[in-house]
Amino acid sequence: MKKTAFHVIKDPIHGSIQFTTQEDHWIKPFLDSENFQRLRHIKQLGLADWIFPGALHNRFTHCLGCCYIISQICHKLDLSEQDRQLVMIAGLLHDIGHGPFSHSFEEIFETGSIKHESWTPFFLDEYRQESFIQSFNQKNHHHPLSPEAIDHIQQLIMHEPIGNNLLSDMVSSQLDADRLDYLLRDSHFCGVTYGTYDFRWLLHCLTPIQYQQSIRLGITYKGIGVTEQYLMARRLMMRNVYQNAKKHGAEFLLQQFLKQVATAIHNDQLPTELSSNTLVQFLKALMTYHQEIQQTSHKKTLEHTFMQSHFHLYKQLCDYDIFALIRLMANGSHDHLTATKIASRLQRRQLPKLMPVYETNLPVAKKKLEEFKQCHQGKIEPWQFGLIDLTHLSYQAATDPILVEDISGNTHLLQENSPMIDAISDKRENTYLVCIDQEAYDKFQGKQLFQMLQEIKG
Repeated sequence: MKKTAFHVIKDPIHGSIQFTTQEDHWIKPFLDSENFQRLRHIKQLGLADWIFPGALHNRFTHCLGCCYIISQICHKLDLSEQDRQLVMIAGLLHDIGHGPFSHSFEEIFETGSIKHESWTPFFLDEYRQESFIQSFNQKNHHHPLSPEAIDHIQQLIMHEPIGNNLLSDMVSSQLDADRLDYLLRDSHFCGVTYGTYDFRWLLHCLTPIQYQQSIRLGITYKGIGVTEQYLMARRLMMRNVYQNAKKHGAEFLLQQFLKQVATAIHNDQLPTELSSNTLVQFLKALMTYHQEIQQTSHKKTLEHTFMQSHFHLYKQLCDYDIFALIRLMANGSHDHLTATKIASRLQRRQLPKLMPVYETNLPVAKKKLEEFKQCHQGKIEPWQFGLIDLTHLSYQAATDPILVEDISGNTHLLQENSPMIDAISDKRENTYLVCIDQEAYDKFQGKQLFQMLQEIKG
């Protein structure tokens, strides 16, 4: 009897990740590519390591874990080799569009920013090139790829219909491999237990379910308990890690730094020796795009044009580029620049003061904040003051319900079988953060403002 050969990768979350030799031949050409290796230098959780020191893991290891989970689901559901190849590659590449510090980089401007998903097709275009396809097919004579197969992979990542929603659900849904991996991975590296759930039992309970003329990824009735555990783990991670106040305060400061650098570039205030810097060039283009997009109704066309013109810069960027620019600005001789002031705070980890504001108190709180700004108009700079929206939704019952197959083979919605999940279904949890620079807080009676905000009754 012929033994199956495995390629083994040691992983702190899944232990010994095993890919068959065939699977290894499918993913290794992508894994070794320059665009994918770039993810080694993009942290999974932005500046979370400033609060949870162990959170230094990156998008590279998460994507690898996601690919492994998809391979496990494929074997559990006994999918064909063709489907397994496409969906594993899609899982591996699902985050390839991320920029430095992951989601933080997407929010430099309130409008005019571009989400990482929009960059994904530009990265995939490079895998459509004939040179890559030929190199891949030399190692995969029996499972070759074509540009059309890359199209299918892109549709899976973007959750576009390709006639097989089962595969799409593995890559993007409320039961997708992305969430199944990042909850366990982020929890481990942050040193918390909020994100833990019984992954092996949930995997055992996954099943294909016929629903509305389509096959979807769902669970058997035996998996209701572990799915409750998994969804509550996501909610707890959201509240305690992903929406940690200090994390968002640090990232607010980082976003303000990048925004001020872009402004300085636009006003020709940066030293000429920085003009060739890749990050500086990209921010200059982004500033122009941000201004143009506010003055046009053809936003999609402008977005595509900008991305097409500046993808060569974007794909070179990683966390190190931003750290290098922060250090350069903080230690430079340009004290008159706002970007330098912010860089100095980031270099010293001097985080802003933060105060949570709940939705019931928001109208009164906004009034108090406006009065505070008016009182100190001309003294407090815009970057020193902000209101951060931390709205989130734990479970989308209306648009993307998790399906349950009962003992008789009938299909139900998870919330129909779980009072716990029904209680959080489509319930937006709205929390906001008032963010004030430490210097402004000390100088302009920030303590009194925070006391007033604490005393507000909804």
